[in-house]
Amino acid sequence: MARDRVGLLFMFGLPILLVVIVTSIQNSTFELMNKNTVPLLLCNRDTGAASHQFIAAVEQVGLFNILTASGTDSSIRARVQQKDALLALVIPANFSARVEARARMVAGKAMNSFGLEDSTNKGAPGDTTTMPIALYYHPILQASFRRSAEGALYSALQVVESKHILKTLYFSLNEKELPDSVESELLNNKTTIEEYPVSRDRTRTIPNASQHNVPAWTVFAMFFVVISLSSGIVREKVNGSFIRLKTLPTSYLVAIVSKQLTYLTVTLVQAAIIFAIGVWLFPVIGLPTLHFPTDWAALAVVTFLCGWCAVSYAICIGVFSQTEEQATGFGAISIVILAAIGGLMVPSFAMPGSFRLAASISPLHWGLEAYYGLFLEGGGFSTIWSNILPLVLIIAGLQGLSFWGLKRKNLI
Repeated sequence: MARDRVGLLFMFGLPILLVVIVTSIQNSTFELMNKNTVPLLLCNRDTGAASHQFIAAVEQVGLFNILTASGTDSSIRARVQQKDALLALVIPANFSARVEARARMVAGKAMNSFGLEDSTNKGAPGDTTTMPIALYYHPILQASFRRSAEGALYSALQVVESKHILKTLYFSLNEKELPDSVESELLNNKTTIEEYPVSRDRTRTIPNASQHNVPAWTVFAMFFVVISLSSGIVREKVNGSFIRLKTLPTSYLVAIVSKQLTYLTVTLVQAAIIFAIGVWLFPVIGLPTLHFPTDWAALAVVTFLCGWCAVSYAICIGVFSQTEEQATGFGAISIVILAAIGGLMVPSFAMPGSFRLAASISPLHWGLEAYYGLFLEGGGFSTIWSNILPLVLIIAGLQGLSFWGLKRKNLI
């Protein structure tokens, strides 16, 4: 193993790099709505009060870093295309006049429904047709985030329109301006929404990006022992080492078991290193700290079974592969496929129904679900046994298949 430097790189170096990079990216995504801001080019072609109120409302959303822009629509689109900003907002001329006209129209209809005459809205109400606010976006922007940006802008626009409707209606009833205190109370008196994570230990701690990524990529790292272990078994078959081992007064099964114990230790060391990085390195580089579950015994059992399953899979690949290229190529590609359908790259709940069914054959899926039951849901051994049992069955199946392959090839 010490001579297999490439295998050591796959087992330790790449998983560590992967968990740091992916956690950093996802942590930025998690904090996008409260810490990070998205550049937004804003071109205001209106000179009225409503447009300035709308810009102030957009700033209060906290999602955008507003960059003032000017020029034609073509120049605005060019800047978005050049990625000066992924979003651009153009407020049309006469925006304030149209908002005020619509406010007078709505207030007039309200007064008529009350059976009152609106003395402030006589004559032509003005142009009340909707002139859309143009929102330009770069095609690389995902639809989910674009919908979030649209929702934030609609909320800001609704605040401005509601404010003008309230002022117009109040003036129609009282013939005086709406006091600022009353306006603030009417507009800001909203029902609050409080979040409650549904955890098994009834804590209200919201899981961070480290809780999501460290367990997931720990399982991924464990299964990459297939590159070193399976190729080592094939190498022994090809160069005749197993024949010399058979001449010894013991069974080749002993060599296989010793390999499993050795590489099982490697997987446990992998898990310890990655967990330690989550606890001690992440805070240093500005990432959230990994918090361990309270049930340490369950954590040890899940880690042991994930490592054993990874080793069993590597042994099975090595037994049935004819060349090292087959072992390393199929082993690496199959791990990526099992990780993809297992929920490591895309959450299982976001997959089509057929892929969710396929996830049940992936050992990485059951290992990930068991870890999530501990790290995210705050559960214990009694709550994750439904994920541990399939993992045990997969281990038994892989071990049985490897034993059958060794017998079939007369290696034992």
